[in-house]
Amino acid sequence: MIAKNQIRSKLPEASPSIFAQMTQLAHQHDALNLSQGFPSFPASQELKELASQAIIDNNNQYAPMMGVPVLRVAISQMFEEQHKAFYHPQEEICVTAGATQGIFTAIQATIFKGDEMIIFTPAYDCYEPAIKIAGGIPVKIPMQLPEFTIDWEQVRSSVSTKTKMILINSPHNPSGKLLTHKDMLELENIAVQNDLIVLSDEVYEHMIFDGREHLSASRYPALKERSFITGSFGKTFHVTGWKTGFCLAPQPLMKEFLKIHQQVVFCVNNPMQQAVATYLQSPKHYQELGKFYQRKRDLFLNLIKNSKFKFKPTESTYFQLLDYSAVTDDGDIAFAKALTIDHKLASIPISVFMEGRDPKMLRFCFAKEDEELVAAAKILNEL
Repeated sequence: MIAKNQIRSKLPEASPSIFAQMTQLAHQHDALNLSQGFPSFPASQELKELASQAIIDNNNQYAPMMGVPVLRVAISQMFEEQHKAFYHPQEEICVTAGATQGIFTAIQATIFKGDEMIIFTPAYDCYEPAIKIAGGIPVKIPMQLPEFTIDWEQVRSSVSTKTKMILINSPHNPSGKLLTHKDMLELENIAVQNDLIVLSDEVYEHMIFDGREHLSASRYPALKERSFITGSFGKTFHVTGWKTGFCLAPQPLMKEFLKIHQQVVFCVNNPMQQAVATYLQSPKHYQELGKFYQRKRDLFLNLIKNSKFKFKPTESTYFQLLDYSAVTDDGDIAFAKALTIDHKLASIPISVFMEGRDPKMLRFCFAKEDEELVAAAKILNEL
């Protein structure tokens, strides 16, 4: 039996994520689950058939480490079309086992012991652990409420000689906030002046509403040359269980990324890559995503417009924050649990990502069947 003093945790404070906790609670109490961010409706029949055909066609062995060439070409074409930004398919694009693996790998490739990395809270829960595993120090800057904006003067004052990287998330989870052109110029200026690497988490890039536009880091030349960009086909094509994403970076950064990538996963599911590559040949499959989810957002919000919940329609993603301060004075964790257990509706309390701040808001995922949104609204209207 191994001696107890030989077991040391790199993440001693880690526990099951709030997403896993709330989903488990929803299962235990037979609650409608609008907590964890995955669609309840089926993926495209065409995409499923493409995956089946790829298996039948014997694409069942290891894929190339960086991803199948046809998919890397398709990703390159997508970014040229969407953002007028070229990434070389053979040198600057890597297919990953979901965006989370891309984020983890980019951090492990560039952050060393003692390096500081700036993140903005509320932040997705995979960021901080990845920094700590690399030996880095997370520098957490709170977004400004209630609009979830960034104070760039605070960012400037937080940069030190140890700062190595800034991580941005736009479209932002959980708020749905989009960074503006002014934001991106501020980021570019800070990154260039301080010779910082940027990691841009853009997994909700196609879920943009009300005529707005997603401004990828790839659009800004001085950012592009120092940025990792991560994306997710699981999010875009309603197949989160496929765990298929990508990372883009200029060749010097990608060279270091690949050294870690080959040790972590080596390569990604071959038949799923083949299916996604073919599916991408029809740009409408991602170009119409914003319209698809805006209809669901509007349905959900119209159904609860006379409830006690206050809200500003989300700008992007498939998440909507609801302010419940007129319903109860309870903290968001307590209220989220009570809502799940007593009223059979699961959501995500966002204070767990905000260093103790509790703005009395819950996050609801509207990537659900219309019938589920109607049922959820009925529960909320009765509170």
